[in-house]
Amino acid sequence: MSPLEFLTDLVNPDLAFLPKALAVAVMSSLVCGVVGCYVVLRGMAFIGDAVAHAVFPGLAVAFVVSGNLVVGGTVAGIITAVLVALFSQNRRLKEDSVIGVFFAASFALGIVIIAQAPGYAGSLQQFLFGSIVGIPTSDLYVVGVTGLVVLAALFALHKELVTISLDRESARALGVPVFWLDLVLYVLITLAVVMSVQTIGNILVLALLVTPAATARLLTDRLGVMMALAPAVGGFSALAGVYVSWSWDLPTGGTIVLVLTAAFLGAFFLSPRQGLLARVAARRAERSLSPTLPATGDPR
Repeated sequence: MSPLEFLTDLVNPDLAFLPKALAVAVMSSLVCGVVGCYVVLRGMAFIGDAVAHAVFPGLAVAFVVSGNLVVGGTVAGIITAVLVALFSQNRRLKEDSVIGVFFAASFALGIVIIAQAPGYAGSLQQFLFGSIVGIPTSDLYVVGVTGLVVLAALFALHKELVTISLDRESARALGVPVFWLDLVLYVLITLAVVMSVQTIGNILVLALLVTPAATARLLTDRLGVMMALAPAVGGFSALAGVYVSWSWDLPTGGTIVLVLTAAFLGAFFLSPRQGLLARVAARRAERSLSPTLPATGDPR
């Protein structure tokens, strides 16, 4: 399918779900790209996967009662985030241990809940791997408003979030409210994950949260530039992923993730400063410029 044919399908009234899916995918990618910068900066990629598990019972409840999936997932994720933040204050347990306990339990609870709904197998597949045909117009507005709220909160707390990301103990010694900032960040990650679940799926959403930021990290050493590049990489990958999946009848979520991975690999090998090829070339140039050692033995 050519890009022109894809644009024709986007404006086709009989395919009204397609532009909605594209809009949600791009908006989710933009927000996840920005949030993911803090996730990568803190080295907490596990939290993205964990939050994806945490929102699942809320999605299941919302599905069973025919409620709004975004609202249901958000409520479940926030409750779990609060529990993790509280239990993490116990210094005998590391944060990742508490996260593993509660988020695995949340996912198990979601499976039990959705199993009570008729035809749950198909619904479970939709939650796990995403779907572009089941996005109502109301969710489009909810995702848009939620994304603006997340970006506004990150902008307002940027300095504090960067501080606790770089050195938590020093921030605590300076009187920075680390606990409350952790809680806010968990909630913002939860909102970003919930926005993305419908198009990319519960299992693959971690890629949308981490891969654009990791790709941007390979391309720059400046945080501001990284936060501009990450959503750009995510948004373009979402657009390309939806186009390829629609053209070749492929799963949307999986295709978006593969495009993101291709972008990451491209940055890994071809980045002008941090890329593998650039490092190899620099080493060769360094060897060629190093002075030749004199031959050993008696010069006479």
